[in-house]
Amino acid sequence: MERRSRTDAADFAPDQIDVEVGLALKRARLHRKLSQTDLGQALGISFQQIQKYERGANRVSASMLVKAARFMKISAATLLPEEDAPPTQSFVRRFSEARGVETLVDAYCALPDAALRRAVLELVIAVAPRPTDPISD
Repeated sequence: MERRSRTDAADFAPDQIDVEVGLALKRARLHRKLSQTDLGQALGISFQQIQKYERGANRVSASMLVKAARFMKISAATLLPEEDAPPTQSFVRRFSEARGVETLVDAYCALPDAALRRAVLELVIAVAPRPTDPISD
């Protein structure tokens, strides 16, 4: 039997449950229009720690989960994945991680005309880099 190296990439990947909890924390925070700084200050931690929680890079302890839920006036169970729920798909994770996506979607949905929404969608598709395009910043 072959032993795995301690440096396998899977050893460093966040656990799927930690990712799900982080996404739920982010959704709850954004729904309440709180910044990462606001939540961090309420919990006595840095906004960088909130970022790590939301990405699933660091696990949220049970006590921190309860404190965050109490601050946001929700049940701690709201931040936990349902037992039989499928894992969040990668496109949903990408959606939740991109800065400004919520604002973009809100503005898009507020457009009163279907033709205008289609034009905005076509514009975004036209200016988005294609998988074979080199990305330059």
